[in-house]
Order: sequence, then structure tokens, then C-alpha cells
Amino acid sequence: MDGKLYVQNQTRHKTDGLSSSTLVLRRGQIPIKLITLWGKLIVFYSQNPIFMLCSDTHSSLLTTGPIAVEVPVSRFGQPSLTQWTAVLERSVPNPTGPRALSVTLSSPATASIGVYTLQLRVEARLSVKTHLLGQFTLLCNPWCQGENEYVRSDIGLLFKGSPGNVVSRPWTFDQFEKGILDICMKLLQVSPQYQADMGKDLLNRSNPVYIGRVISAMVNCNDDKGVLMGNWSGDYSGGVNPSQWSGSADILRKWAATQFSPVKYGQCWVFAAVMCTVMRALGIPTRVITNFSSAHDTNGNMVIEEYYNEMGEKLSFSRDSIWNFHVWVESWMKRPDLSRGYDGWQVLDPTPQERSEGMFRCGPAAVKAVYEQKVDAQYDVPFVYAEVNADVRVMIVRDRTVLSTSVDKRRVGALISTKRPGSMSMQDVTSEYKTEKVSKGTAVSLQLLKPPVVGENISFNVIITNNEAAQKLLKKHVNAQNKEYNRNPTGTFWEAHDDVKIGPKESKTVTIKHEISFKEYMLKETAEDSLVNLAVVIEDVKSQERVLASEEFNISTPSLDIQIQNEVSVIINAPQVATVSFTNPFNVAVSGELSVSGSGLLEKKNLALLTIQPRETIKKPVNFTPRMAGARMLSANLVLENPPTIMHGFKTINVQAS
Repeated sequence: MDGKLYVQNQTRHKTDGLSSSTLVLRRGQIPIKLITLWGKLIVFYSQNPIFMLCSDTHSSLLTTGPIAVEVPVSRFGQPSLTQWTAVLERSVPNPTGPRALSVTLSSPATASIGVYTLQLRVEARLSVKTHLLGQFTLLCNPWCQGENEYVRSDIGLLFKGSPGNVVSRPWTFDQFEKGILDICMKLLQVSPQYQADMGKDLLNRSNPVYIGRVISAMVNCNDDKGVLMGNWSGDYSGGVNPSQWSGSADILRKWAATQFSPVKYGQCWVFAAVMCTVMRALGIPTRVITNFSSAHDTNGNMVIEEYYNEMGEKLSFSRDSIWNFHVWVESWMKRPDLSRGYDGWQVLDPTPQERSEGMFRCGPAAVKAVYEQKVDAQYDVPFVYAEVNADVRVMIVRDRTVLSTSVDKRRVGALISTKRPGSMSMQDVTSEYKTEKVSKGTAVSLQLLKPPVVGENISFNVIITNNEAAQKLLKKHVNAQNKEYNRNPTGTFWEAHDDVKIGPKESKTVTIKHEISFKEYMLKETAEDSLVNLAVVIEDVKSQERVLASEEFNISTPSLDIQIQNEVSVIINAPQVATVSFTNPFNVAVSGELSVSGSGLLEKKNLALLTIQPRETIKKPVNFTPRMAGARMLSANLVLENPPTIMHGFKTINVQAS
């Protein structure tokens, strides 16, 4: 196939920009044109190869693999999108030899995705000769109507933090970067399903539900030669701190370059972002979802149990936990395995939490089935339902004796979000997963006065209301503990205890302000995904009744600022300059490494070692030359050594064609 025809076919199939060693096409799309000498057209399926045959109506089927489909080359007829067809269009003049032929080849919308090999078999009276023509990669086809950001966009935002202090992190999905599509195809070939029964796996690849379950397991390495090894210990020696990753290409390339050894390390947002890359590369519309206050129900009763002592310190009595946030993906697909009405967004989660049919994977669970609590629907709906909708039973205990119990029906799944299409902002999709629950009011609450930021004090109010006709003498216990986003708190680093008198049925609540100084938390809470579990217990001295309020929040790190010298006139292949600036918020000098990357903007990461004095502002110029038109993103990370902190920043750039 000549270069002009190659480009024309990829453009018509909306695969231009994908980097592969083969022609890249979408199943069920506009037929492709082939210019070839007269003979038998043979399509071999898979890298081994496993053969799928296209021949003329009089030829015999040639196959050396477990699956094959005969596709007659017809001199008459029309291309079909429901079956493999090859239609002879016309003869093409060839001044140096025999006349060439123009053949239109089309694939059905249900074809298996993978790598196909084209061969030409020329039959003479006394001999048969076979010639290799080339390969093409066949992907899923999301284009029923219009363009699709959830396949074509290679930049995005991941949301982390807590419901009251959402932090966005830039991520480049990199599905158009050199070699990434080929690596994604290799991921399917390395899977246990392919290794166990190659023919069955290839036939099943026509079904996005099956593909999603394979990829969900292959992104983690718990059962196979998967891409990422999880690590939540805080010790990342021998690998990369998950917070330092900013794109999928580095991870996938490292996995492939090490003969499919797991890349160290990942946490939930990294697993999800890499899966989003693979699914988009394969042509399945996919978006990244963050569930804030995400329940991990270990015993399947859809109730999370929490225990506190009388001083407000959270205790580790239960294996259940609430992650401050958890990240998965949704993929858009049909669900012929379910009853009608469950097509659309499906939850897929590659983070290894629980086994599904013997492997660490989750989904696809139809979002509508989660909303309707249809727990008998495949796959893993009960687990996902608990993540967004579990009740929280809170118990105050003394010597393992329960002093009081309350049920919180609103905390879990407090906010479910994704990136808004066409915008670098957050979209709230909570209502797609759950209905609003009603909960009764409390006599005590906590109120952060402003989102906490590294370098500043944490300011909050304790608000107490007396709903009874008698004056009360109360004991107030406030406790702050360290917490990582996916587990229960550890030791207390700050506490306050005092007595409070409150009048009968006061028309105004009693508000007591507290502050935790930067000095008291700076050495404990500056890691990016460390959080604070703040709790207050109010005890009625006379009745011994106790009520509790708690709040979990993250402490944001300052952002890096990125400015473009000529932002309104960024043109492809024209050199540009960006400036990354940062002000040190600490009272001591800090040092670390600044890295700047951008898919389609920089060939490789720009690295620089920096030392910044207290309150000093640094400005670092970065030269880049855009290689791709359209919306691009320049992202920067500053990894500080002491205190151990990671700063982020990003800038979206509209690159114009020349």
C-alpha cells in the first residue's frame, strides 16, 4: 500500500496520530482500499500468526491457527459492515508490469481486535506463490455519532484530596506516543487468557466486556505479568513514588523494555490512568472517575464500622476502611449479557483490592445497576455499590465496650467526579451513582475555616448546639491524627481537651475556634497524599451521653505556575518558551528536582536540580517545539527532599497548524 493510501485510510478511520508499526484501522468503519496485483488476498490474525483468510470464491481455506474466516473477493457487490467483505473495484494501470487491482476490504463491527497480516497468494497453472503485503491493527470503533473526547484526547486531570478540598493533578495518557499502541496490543498477548487458550481469547476479543476484564487484571501484577506493582507502605525504594508519575508512556515503555516485569510503583490513580490509556488506545471510550470518601467493605454487608475512644482518637478495630478518595475508570460499552437498559458507562477498577472470579480485577459494573442497587448484575456490582453508598456505623468505646452508636448515611460517596469534556474543570457525576439519603442532625460539627495549605496554620471551629431545655456541662475532646488516603489513621499528633457550659436551647450555637500550627504538622503531613483525621467527642457530664463529629481533609501543596511567552500564537514546529515559577513557602531553604514534560511538545522530560531559599521565587525557562496540533498540556513536577513534598502545575496550550 502506498504512503498516500496509508494516510488516507488512517484519516478516514480516525486513527491518525496513533503511532504503530502497522496501519491502524477501526472495525465496522468505512472500508479500506488496497492496491494489489491479482491473486488471493489473505488476512492472517495475530502476531504468531493465527490466520484469517480472505480469498476469491474458488480458493480453498488456508489456515495454520485456531481461527479463520474465509472472505471471498467479489467482482460485484457492495462492502458490508456486518461481515468481512472484499470487493474488486477496478483495474489500475501499471506501466512497468501487470495491471494492478483496487480492492475494498471491510470488517464487521463485531470483529475481534488485534493485529492482522495481509498476504497475497498468486496462483498459476503449475504453481502457487504467497507474498507478504503488510500488517494492520484493528481497534474498537466508538464513532457512531461525532467525535469522541474519551478516545481521542490524550490529556486530562485526575482528582484527589477530600470533598472539601479537591486537588487536580495533570496526566498525559500518551496513547499517541511512539510505540504505545503496539505495547497495548502486547499487553493482550501477555495476558493469562491468551496464554491459556489463544483461540478462545482471540474470539472473545470481539466483546468489550471481555476486553475490559482482561485489561483490569493486566494493569496490576498480582495474578500475571501485569504492568504495575502497588505500594501503599510509604517506602518506595527500588522504584518511583506513585505521586511522581505524570503520564502513562513512561510506565508502559518501562514495562515493555523489562520483558513485562512490573513497574514500581502504583496507587489507585496511577492504575486507573494507565488503564484509561490502554482502553482509549484500543478504541473503547473511557474516562477516569474519583470517588471521594470511598468505602472498602471487606465482609460484604455494605456497612462500614468505625470505632473511636472517648478522647476522639480513631481505633483500628475493623478491617473495613474509608479511603479519602479512590480512583477507577468508566468505559462506555453495550451489555448484551444483562437485561435491557444497562448499556452505557461501566465501572472498571484495576487497583488490586478484592478478587473477581479468582483474579484481582473489578467490573465492568453498569453504573445504572449500581444506582438501582441491582446487586445480582455482573460484574462486582455489590462491591462498587458499597464503595459509593455504604452506611457508616460509628461507635464510641471504652475497653471494647460500646458507649454510643450512630449511623451516617451521607459520608460515603460524598462526591463522585471526572474531568468535564472540552474543559480542564471538574464534572460532578454523583447523581449517576446514587440518590440523596436523609440523615438526622447532630449536636456537634466541625468546620474548616479555609482549605489547609502547606506553610499555613490549620484553622477550624467546633460548633455545639444544645437542643434541650436544661443547661448542660460538657466535656470536649478534639483529636488530630495522621492518615494516608487508603487506610485508617495512625498516631495522634495534636489534641485539645476542655469543659464547656452551654445554656438551654440556645438560639445561637457555641462556636469554639482552634488552630493547629504549621510547626505541629509540617514534618508529618507534607507528603502529597497524607491527610488529617480530625474528630471531636462531646460528653454530657450528667447523662454520660456522647456524640462525635469527624472530618478528614488533605493539606494542599502550593502549585507551580507555568506561563507561555506567546500563548496566543503557538504554532506547530515553531520554537516556544515556557516559564515555570515557584515561591518557597517554608522558613528554610529547600532543594529538589524539577521535571517538565508534555506529549507532543517535548521529545523528552526537561530536568533541573534546584535549591530555593526561604520565600524566594524561582523562574525556570523551558524551550519546546510543538510536534502535534490541537489541545496539548505542559506539566511540571517539583520533588522536594526535605520536607518530602511534591508540587505540581500544568498549562493547556492550543497548538495551531502551520
